[in-house]
Amino acid sequence: MASLVFLEKISIDPPREKIYQRLGYKKRTTEISAKQLEETDCFIHEASRLISLKGSLLRLSILQNDGEKIILSKNLTFKSKKLSAFLRDCGETVLMGATAGSVIMEAIKEKTRQDDLAAAVVYDATASEMTDAALDWMTDYFNQLIRREGKTLLPRRFSAGYADFHLENQKSIYEMLQMEKFGVAITSEFILLPEKSVTAVSGICG
Repeated sequence: MASLVFLEKISIDPPREKIYQRLGYKKRTTEISAKQLEETDCFIHEASRLISLKGSLLRLSILQNDGEKIILSKNLTFKSKKLSAFLRDCGETVLMGATAGSVIMEAIKEKTRQDDLAAAVVYDATASEMTDAALDWMTDYFNQLIRREGKTLLPRRFSAGYADFHLENQKSIYEMLQMEKFGVAITSEFILLPEKSVTAVSGICG
C-alpha cells in the first residue's frame, strides 16, 4: 500500500460489553435491573444509528530508527524513545485515523441541554468505544492486505500524547491522513474535532 487509503464507511456493531465496561458495569458485581438494561440497550442502539465511522490508512517505510527518533518516508520524523522501542523490530509503519462524525456529538450536546444525562452518558460511551472499535476493524482490514506478503501488524497501537510521544505529533499524523477530507479538524492544541476522533501508529513486522 503505497498510497493513502480512505475508508468512507466502516460498518461495525456496537461493542456492547466494552460500552458497559466504560459505563462502570462489572460482571457479577454490578446489579442492573431489567428496566435499566433495556433503557441502556435502547440508548446504545440510538447512538449507533447516529454514528458514521470513517477513516484513513497510510503505510510508510521506516528509514531510520536510532532509539531516539524514527525517520519515515514522506519526510516524516517522530522524536520519541518509547515509540522507537515500540517499532524496533519493524521495517514499516502504518498511520491510521478514524472518527465517529459530528452528528453523534451534536446529539450528546442536545441530550445534555435537555438534562437527559442518562442518554448523554450512554451516547458518549457508545461513540468512544465504536471509534476505538473502528481502529480494530482497520487493523484487521490492513492485516488481510499484508498477509500475502508474510507480514503482520503489531497487536498494539501507539497514539500521540502517550508517554514521550508528544501530542503535537498528532498534527503531522492528521495531515498525512488528510482527515479533513472526512470532516475532522485539529485545534491549535492538537485536539481533534469532532471529539470522538482518534489517530494511532502501528508497526509492520515480517
